Amino acid sequence: MVKALNNKPYPIRHYVKIMLFISIFALVVDLVISFASIFIVKQQSTRYLQDTANLYIRQINHDFSYINHYMGWTLANDESVKMMDTPGTDYVDYIKSNERMHKRFNELQKNYGQEYNFFFYLKDQDFFQNYAPMSLSYAEFRDLKEQIVTLTDSKNVYETFYSNWNPIQVQDKFYVINIVPYHNRYLICLISADDLIRPLQQLNLGEEGSVSLVDLQGGSLSSPGAREADSLNLEGTKASLLSFSKPRSTVTEGFSNASFNVQLVIQFGVFETIMIAQLLIMLLFVVLTCTLSVVMLYFKKKVLKPIQNFSENVRRIHEDSENLDFMSSEIIELEQVNSQFKHLIEQIKKFKIDIYEQELEKQRIQLDYMKLQINPHFFLNCLTNIYSMAQMHMFKEIEYMSLSTSKYFRYIFQSVDHVVRLEDEIEHVRIYLEIQKHRYRDAFSYRIEYKDDLAGLTIPPLVLQTFIENAVKYAVSRDQELQIRLSVALVTEGEKFYTVIQISDTGPGFPVEVLDKLANGKPLDQSEGKHIGIMNTMQRLELLYHHRAQVEFSNPAGGGACVSLTLPQAMQDIRREIQ
Repeated sequence: MVKALNNKPYPIRHYVKIMLFISIFALVVDLVISFASIFIVKQQSTRYLQDTANLYIRQINHDFSYINHYMGWTLANDESVKMMDTPGTDYVDYIKSNERMHKRFNELQKNYGQEYNFFFYLKDQDFFQNYAPMSLSYAEFRDLKEQIVTLTDSKNVYETFYSNWNPIQVQDKFYVINIVPYHNRYLICLISADDLIRPLQQLNLGEEGSVSLVDLQGGSLSSPGAREADSLNLEGTKASLLSFSKPRSTVTEGFSNASFNVQLVIQFGVFETIMIAQLLIMLLFVVLTCTLSVVMLYFKKKVLKPIQNFSENVRRIHEDSENLDFMSSEIIELEQVNSQFKHLIEQIKKFKIDIYEQELEKQRIQLDYMKLQINPHFFLNCLTNIYSMAQMHMFKEIEYMSLSTSKYFRYIFQSVDHVVRLEDEIEHVRIYLEIQKHRYRDAFSYRIEYKDDLAGLTIPPLVLQTFIENAVKYAVSRDQELQIRLSVALVTEGEKFYTVIQISDTGPGFPVEVLDKLANGKPLDQSEGKHIGIMNTMQRLELLYHHRAQVEFSNPAGGGACVSLTLPQAMQDIRREIQ
């Protein structure tokens, strides 16, 4: 039937009608999609701009809170401040204290940017000085000092400025200021309103859009951002030909502990250019449709038919058929392809073998990498404990701790095989727990249960270590003693043998959301450096056992957490243990 339809001739106008119908339908669909896409882009852009502003404001709130806390702590606790505020302080000590304060706030300014200016004011000594490189001129510095002196004379200085950021005008320019008082000492942080709002001024809010810092009464505190006015005016002139609406939105977002807000004026007239682009695309589509209608017959005869023959040969190759028909073609390139096709097939087979071998090598490298992902904090804690023992002259404990730490890391860096003896892995876990007992003292106890005839079974290295570390890290508490239990058993199912390892503790157990994800096979969140060990272990078991290993997580009814690992055991390992 298909052959009969292919042999039936049709006039050219038949194909032209089909092409015109398809073209008109495509143009209508494209027009609808264009208007729908503009509407969706506007909504998504508004949401994106609001989210961006909120994200920036949250970051600024965090910076403000930390700076305020840092200055308050410095005033109340820093010995340099106390020495400078003490009458009769030696001049050399006074200068050294002043230098230390300079260094401290220079570092703080490096963390938060050169835009932040820090000043120190001792009212009783009439001492006012900047404690970080400042962006103010000398006239602005004197004006600021006069205002600070006036503000600190006010009885409401604590209520107005403590833990609160307020706008202030210095030499016709607005700044945001925070004054932290402590008796007659004052630390001041100052940042230009323009500098504070500059990152948001880089957002594309449209031809007439803007972003500014305003006070609680709506007055502007910052100058408008720089824009390419000529380019935007030209685009607005072109877009005005369409004369469709230009919606405008005003969004005001406030800072916490501050008496000013961010105001965004979002003007979407710039999106009219999208419609012009869509119209140009549709016009180009009409031209291409007419051109394709003219060349369609020639293309079918001279190009399409030889390509169809070549495609048939490819299908036969896919089916491993040797009955290939490489007919001659008037297209030189296609004729060359036909002559080299068989050679290409041989090359593809060779490439498949090479890729397979490379994938095996990649998996091996990945396994080695995941085994070496150790937590550096554990090593640092060991060194800290040894240092503390040395201070207390605990020489026997230092010898034991040093030897245990050496054995622990020697095992990690020497575990180059994919499997190790169960006895060695359990000994490694025991060493780790003994090291931790020196750190936590009587905060936990442990028990390891396994029969001696199972010692020679093999498991992947550092698998048990991950779950033991989690038990110590998340379950150890000073309120009550934690109990950790590790048990090993050999289970038989038919002719298959499995090593079943259970690690349990009496701690708080797994969080409900973590337990749900693990039960459903979903990946855990690793954005803050958490759960990396669990996910690495799961991936290693998957690569080594190919869906044959099982890991179950649970919170027993009696409390605590439990991890059960079921690992396939090679037959030769079982026979060796029996012998």
